[in-house]
Amino acid sequence: MHRHLPLRARLALLTALAVALAVAAAAVTCWVLTRNQLHEQMDRTLATTGTPFLNPRGGPGSTISDICAHPAPQFQRGLLTYQVIRADGWSCTQLGTATDPVGPVPVSAADKEVAAANAAEGRKVVFHDATTRDGKHVRVMTQHVSRDTAVSVSRPLGEIESSLDSLAVWLAMVSAIGILGAATLGLLVARAALRPVDRLTEAAEHVARTEDLDTVIPVAGKDEIARLGRSFNAMTASLKASRLRQQRLIADAGHELRTPLTSLRTNTDLLLRSEQTGRPIPPADKERLLRNVKAQLVELSDLVGDLLSLARPEHVAGTPPTTSAGLHTAIERAVERAGLRAPDARIEVEIEPWYVRGEPAALERAVVNLLDNALKFGGSGSEASVQVRLVDGELTVRDHGPGIAADDVPYVFERFWRAPAARGLPGSGLGLAIVARTVADAGGTVTLEPADDGPGTIARVRLPGTAG
Repeated sequence: MHRHLPLRARLALLTALAVALAVAAAAVTCWVLTRNQLHEQMDRTLATTGTPFLNPRGGPGSTISDICAHPAPQFQRGLLTYQVIRADGWSCTQLGTATDPVGPVPVSAADKEVAAANAAEGRKVVFHDATTRDGKHVRVMTQHVSRDTAVSVSRPLGEIESSLDSLAVWLAMVSAIGILGAATLGLLVARAALRPVDRLTEAAEHVARTEDLDTVIPVAGKDEIARLGRSFNAMTASLKASRLRQQRLIADAGHELRTPLTSLRTNTDLLLRSEQTGRPIPPADKERLLRNVKAQLVELSDLVGDLLSLARPEHVAGTPPTTSAGLHTAIERAVERAGLRAPDARIEVEIEPWYVRGEPAALERAVVNLLDNALKFGGSGSEASVQVRLVDGELTVRDHGPGIAADDVPYVFERFWRAPAARGLPGSGLGLAIVARTVADAGGTVTLEPADDGPGTIARVRLPGTAG
């Protein structure tokens, strides 16, 4: 049932329940301690006021009859009732002159045991509660006085029971007031404590309703609510950045797709117009148009494939891929594919076995992109020369082209970015972005730097792994 209550009501309810348990435990403890202290006080009173009567006026030679017939005069001014008890259970009772004297008290087994005590056991004393023959609750002290004889002194418990009853009523009233006050304070505290949560809820509802990711919650302090607020602000900032990246990707993709699509439409219109008007295009021009259409289709297919590769979900930070792959094997396959694309190029290979955590297909595609980039900028035809080396887990791909300008180095791995000198060359500007994404997923790093021993650029990839 409590699960259906608002959080504020649940906090107030739990606070009231906790206070109720604490108050109840304190009240019961207070009542028990008070009762014990009152009984101890009465026992001390019985022991103090009953001492003068334990050696009655008859002296050591007095009989039980003398004791009963001639009570000690001190008793007449103090206690209410005392009894002389014999070990066989016989007793006589002497009432005092109080306004409400206590009647005879039935002899208990404990009283008989005290009366039967011998000198070796010492003078025994017992305290116990009892009920008189007229129904009154009394506190009894029984003490051995001589052979087979004991004297018990009794006082009524009515005054103690009345005090305990009054105390119980007052404790119940105070407990009820305390619980009611705790529930009220718990509700007020819950409202104050949950006010930041209310603001956070309103902000989340605002974002869900308006998709306004610029919403920021003011955060102060270092408590759990502040952490939640900071997490919410970080989440909205991440969502905003993701949306901006998505919008940029869509805009860049649209811009890159416009060129091949426009070229395809133009060439297709020329071919259709030739067929519709009956004016045949010269064979050489028609072949050139068809080659252009094919090239644009290939470029369009490559662009779509690159976009799909970049659109796949990224690995969670700190969670490396679970698939093991041979980087040297991926390099061999990539070199073979690159050789088919550029049969006249010279690709020198020097690789050692190296096993890493990653997807084999993704690693192969990343190496192919590095080789395509090196062959594209390393010259054309037989002039293109690329060196590929894999030593101690470090892959280097070196070309002998003009190199990369220092101002362009920070942007080479961004999506759709292309250097001014490369904008006239084929490509989508996504190859190196895919390389960076794949290497990051495998827990490695990739950099581009100028070659030290001449013109050209070196792509350097470091991936954690083992040689065997």
